[in-house]
Amino acid sequence: MLRRVLPGAALSALGDGMSFVAIAWLAIRLAPESSRGLWVGAAVAAYSLPGAAGAVLLRRWLRGRGGAGLVLVNAVLRAAALGLVACLAIAHLLDPVGYVGLLGVSSVLSAWGVAGKYTLIADLLPAEQRVAGNTVFGLADQLSLTIGPALAGVVTALAGPAVVIAVDAASWVVLAISYARIAPLATRAASAPAPLVPPAALASAAEISAAPSDAPEPESDAPEPEPGAPEPEPGAPEPEPGAPEPEPGAWAVIRSSPVLPGLLALSFVFYLLYGPIEVALPVHVATDLHGSAALLGTFWAVFGVGAVIGELSAPFLRRLPVWPTMTAIVLGWGLGLVPLGLDTPLWAALAAFFVAAIIWGPWMSLSMAVLQETSPPAALAQVIAARSSLLILSSPLGTALGGPIVAALGARGTLLASAVATIVLGLITTAVLLMRRARKAALAHTAH
Repeated sequence: MLRRVLPGAALSALGDGMSFVAIAWLAIRLAPESSRGLWVGAAVAAYSLPGAAGAVLLRRWLRGRGGAGLVLVNAVLRAAALGLVACLAIAHLLDPVGYVGLLGVSSVLSAWGVAGKYTLIADLLPAEQRVAGNTVFGLADQLSLTIGPALAGVVTALAGPAVVIAVDAASWVVLAISYARIAPLATRAASAPAPLVPPAALASAAEISAAPSDAPEPESDAPEPEPGAPEPEPGAPEPEPGAPEPEPGAWAVIRSSPVLPGLLALSFVFYLLYGPIEVALPVHVATDLHGSAALLGTFWAVFGVGAVIGELSAPFLRRLPVWPTMTAIVLGWGLGLVPLGLDTPLWAALAAFFVAAIIWGPWMSLSMAVLQETSPPAALAQVIAARSSLLILSSPLGTALGGPIVAALGARGTLLASAVATIVLGLITTAVLLMRRARKAALAHTAH
């Protein structure tokens, strides 16, 4: 069943890879020269930030849908809004305010679209194959950054960024058709009977397989039961035999995990520090390097090739402890960005961006595998949507802040500031892990 939607997913990812260049470049064309950074930041943020609000406000209506249905409604909205952007831009009827508004409308369901994709993988694949499934779809996304930006640079030079956005809208139509065809089959597969496993057992199994020994443990708000606590009253109602246990809420599942709260906190700050890059790089190419959309496409194509190589390592890296692996990715990404913020030759900046992308590549598959393993199946879509709403907020928030930062520091200075801040984040995380390990060792020594 996944094979039926993979071509559509790959084509849609290619369209998104092309829009990665076109959205920023159209904002540069529409905006006054004095406020380019601000409008680029607003446009890039609008393409994803409203998804955080949609994840919360639309939960009542969308939480019962299957994975395929969630992807479908997101694809239909994306296609309609981006198609309108393209038509208005081609007709020269689009201004910066209308552009940002339509991009915002297009992204309202984006968190649910991501949740639907990975929920479908979890529904259809056994636990031991989910990292591989994540990697296959992750490779489609990363390949889109290999081919899409380079292709977008050529098409933008020949026909303009609006045509590129029209192509992206068409790719979302193809994705909607692909998921509409398999939605009934996916619903039947997801509702097939499965062995009943209590949520506590699922959490225990996830702790054994996913949590490293030195992972920070979240503090629980619920007090431990005291010895001698009274038993339930004889007249209290008891659950009927075979009655299903209440479904845990998304944030309750996250809080109960020994690894998810810390990993989500690290991911939030990591994505926040990445956000300004999406503003600074297009402005850097247009002003500092005096380049064209083709050069911007080359930067993102180089990033895509590196990310594909990194994505292929995800199944092997999953065997390693979670925290050291994710911390190393943060440090490596920050170090790889440093040359982009310095006055280095173009080839050196491209090479550094390539290496940084290799390091970045496995992040999504690894973090999503931890999420899938630690969440009860009934709550998985809500947990992924909660994660998406958090991270969809962080990166666009960084992107929105990127506009004023670019205005204050310049594009090159913003790239360097993002790199240094990411390195500091990695060092702080390393220090926290080492302190926790030392504290555990001291407690173990005292116990003996």
